Order: sequence, then structure tokens, then C-alpha cells
Amino acid sequence: MSISLDNPLFIIPFSTGLVFLLVGLIMLKFPPKKINGLYGYRTTSSMKNQKRWDFSQKFSAIELIKLGSVLALTSIIGLIYNPDGNRGMLLGLGLMIFMVVLLIIRVEKAIKNKFKKEE
Repeated sequence: MSISLDNPLFIIPFSTGLVFLLVGLIMLKFPPKKINGLYGYRTTSSMKNQKRWDFSQKFSAIELIKLGSVLALTSIIGLIYNPDGNRGMLLGLGLMIFMVVLLIIRVEKAIKNKFKKEE
């Protein structure tokens, strides 16, 4: 068994995890102040009003940091397991997509729970 850093099962989760972490830290430190269509966590529910916007920016930043850390740590699998062909690429992309979907689900659920009375 040899460790290979060019394995997509290592590269994709590790690099995406670092991006998640970096973006989460930037958003936590410099959250977008006003509702906009360019920067921040932008969904229909997060853009309904300023309170929702402020909450969703902080919550999504924290979730990005958490999920980015998990994603970067799961890249260790790619150091141990080196699948043949496109399997590594599919597994790496699958992990990345799963984390993006999980992020959206968790933030939307938190927004819904926090602002139940508005609906």
C-alpha cells in the first residue's frame, strides 16, 4: 500500500473542505450586512427580511466551517483507499455534493425553526 496524493478521493474532499473552511471564516468575520444577490447565503427563505438574512449568514458560516472540517478530514480515506478508474472521482464528487446538500438542508431547517411564527 502506497500513499498517493493525486487520488481524486483525496484531492476533491480536501480542497473543497479547505474552500468551505476559508469561505466560512470570511463570512463569519465579514458577513454581508444587507440582503443582496451576490455575496452570502442566498435562498428565498434567507432573503425574506433582514432578520432572516442576518441569522442565515452567521448560521451558514458556522455550518460551512463544520462541514468543511469534516470534508477535509474525510479526505484521509483517499490516502488509504485508491480506487481504480473513475470510481475515485465519483466518490470524491459524491462527498462534495453530499456536503453541499447537507449544508442547505441544515441552514434551511434552522431558518424554519427560528422563524416559525412568521409563517
